Amino acid sequence: MTTKRKKKDAKKAPGTGIDAAAVARVFRESGKPLGEKDLLRQLGAPRAKMHDVLAALDELLEAGKIIRVRRGFGLVESMHLVTGTLEISRSGVGYVLPEDKRRKDIFIHPKDLGDAWHGDRVVAAVTRERKDKNHEGRIARVIEHGVVTLPCRVVKRMASDLYLCRPTDPRHTMSFMVDFLPKDGGRDPMADDVMQVHIGEKLEYKLYSGRGLELLGAQGDVSVQERLVKLNHDIPGPFPPKVLREAEALPEQPGEADFAGRKDLRALPFVTIDGAKARDFDDAVYVKKRGRAFTLFVAIADVSHYVPEGSALDKEALERGNSYYFPQSVEPMLPERISNGLCSLNPHVPRLAVVAEIDFTAKGVPGRTDFYPAVIESKARLTYSQVNRALFLGDEDERKNLGKILPLLETAEVLARAIHEVRAARGNLDFDLPEPEILFNLQGEAEDIRPKAHHFGHQLVEEFMVAANEAVARYLTEREAPVLYRVHPEPDPAKLEALFKLLATTDMATKLPVKPGAGDLSAVLRDASGSDVDFLVSRLALRTMMQASYSPKNDGHFGLASTCYCHFTSPIRRYADLVVHRSLKAVASGKGAPAKLASKLPKVAEHISRRERVAMEAEREILKRVTVLFLADKVGREFTGVIGSIADFGFWVELKEVMAEGMVRLSSLSDDYYQHNAERHELLGERTGRRFRLGQPVSVELSGVDLGRLAVDLTLIEGGEAPLAVPSVKRKGRRRRR
Repeated sequence: MTTKRKKKDAKKAPGTGIDAAAVARVFRESGKPLGEKDLLRQLGAPRAKMHDVLAALDELLEAGKIIRVRRGFGLVESMHLVTGTLEISRSGVGYVLPEDKRRKDIFIHPKDLGDAWHGDRVVAAVTRERKDKNHEGRIARVIEHGVVTLPCRVVKRMASDLYLCRPTDPRHTMSFMVDFLPKDGGRDPMADDVMQVHIGEKLEYKLYSGRGLELLGAQGDVSVQERLVKLNHDIPGPFPPKVLREAEALPEQPGEADFAGRKDLRALPFVTIDGAKARDFDDAVYVKKRGRAFTLFVAIADVSHYVPEGSALDKEALERGNSYYFPQSVEPMLPERISNGLCSLNPHVPRLAVVAEIDFTAKGVPGRTDFYPAVIESKARLTYSQVNRALFLGDEDERKNLGKILPLLETAEVLARAIHEVRAARGNLDFDLPEPEILFNLQGEAEDIRPKAHHFGHQLVEEFMVAANEAVARYLTEREAPVLYRVHPEPDPAKLEALFKLLATTDMATKLPVKPGAGDLSAVLRDASGSDVDFLVSRLALRTMMQASYSPKNDGHFGLASTCYCHFTSPIRRYADLVVHRSLKAVASGKGAPAKLASKLPKVAEHISRRERVAMEAEREILKRVTVLFLADKVGREFTGVIGSIADFGFWVELKEVMAEGMVRLSSLSDDYYQHNAERHELLGERTGRRFRLGQPVSVELSGVDLGRLAVDLTLIEGGEAPLAVPSVKRKGRRRRR
């Protein structure tokens, strides 16, 4: 802008409002930091307008657009400063996730965190730029703390009503001096109790005042652990009264008026197949044989019929994003009156559904599809274990119990296996890694953590759900309707290259393509299955995977080897499915999806993807907490296991006797100094040549657990390979990794 133009604008300024946008524009045009008087002069405003300038500055400071400097204020975007959210890992390092999505995350060393906490909105100064890695930085300013309350563990009583407390989340490293007065009839807090604390003022470095809001109970109680995990991750609790009123206003059962305009499929033998503890049944299936071909009917609860867009129920469901599952409780996306009642496809009662009807050839190739609203009536509520016993274990009693349902299941199995073969041929990834299942006694205490059973009873339902999801995505895409796709990017190129480079040094080398790429991963997993490198390949291949998310743009789903995929089959517990239902019903009825839907999808996709990550993090944390509680009385016991992950300070061991994981730190090994080879995923002794690698069996002793650190500490008893000839290892400094 020329000097003349600036003067012209300056003359206009007194007659115009001075707001944050105008002040930000002056900062950009000046190209340097400015003080209050500088701004007033460049705006051409009289001294009487200083109040407006100060108000605009406060607004820009609050938004993180500017930052205080020695003699005024500087524009963040012009000062190598980045505004974002700070995430701190349990190791203590931090990353600032920029609000500008074009920027990479910024690494923050623990010494550069200052007074910032995990979850804070901050301004970070970039101190070191790196081409292929994350830039490094330091926290320049905390805009606002991400939390105002925290669940904290009572360390000790300091005075009559004063307690020293520390957060239960190990990512928060500060302490609190907490005032707490028990409510009528309540007891005084004791050491290792957990209370919810409202954060007060800073007293000194990493010490703050606080006010106790509620005593949650003893930290050894699983229900208390669930409660504090929900608080740590901001998991929604009870529904607001307005939402509950809307739910209560709905009928207990659908009436004849609801059946108008729907196909009546109540005569068809639909069945639901779920886990034994499931209470919300949002999908039912029926398979009809047509000569050598099949027709698959997938009926999904018509939640959108009862939850109109923009209603209190809808807004709350969007805010939650999904249901949240814990070992002993659930925080549902919709009130139980809907999720477990009116919309649940319970047996022997009429229910409204959206049906995907798909023809398949004898070889499992999909053909004609049809989608329509219907009314169905499930004929049986089956469990995965029932189906497994009847179909795959040949249990005669179970087969008799199923009666007329058995032929339907046998037909369904044939189709499911055919569909599975088609997906396997196109490159579907199947890691088949065990998931933990926590078993509780009558007192609510964990008595075992074992691998969750997974068999073709589960696979049967999964094949049909994937087929329905793909069919809906293709249908909407072909009609250019807005779709909330489920996308999964190709693997991380650097990690994939490292995987193939490592496999080239194993017996798998002869089976690798000349130039292996992401498309070869499925074949590599199949070739490694059952071999000596099965564990190595499956774990490292899984670590190459990117995170799946929701997007209005169809980028395909790598893990399923699907070019077009969305979520349609679980509208009771996922908001994404509810969005897809609305679009599908509008298009199938000939009306076309509302134009405003497409404009809303980017924000909806970003929000529900974020809420899904929150649910996953909370699920992982509660599993770690229950694992630590379960192992607390087993310190000193010996276990066997395999090395599941390796770092420069030790290795993690996956235990066999119980589905848990612990760490052997190199500081506990006194026989040698060990070097970490990241490319080969191994630790090598400098003197002995003793080697620790992924998948290697070891014997360990449980030496301790720490609920505060969520740590399971192990001591090595036996394990590690020593070659016949000790190799010459170039030393990089004699020190034991800690």
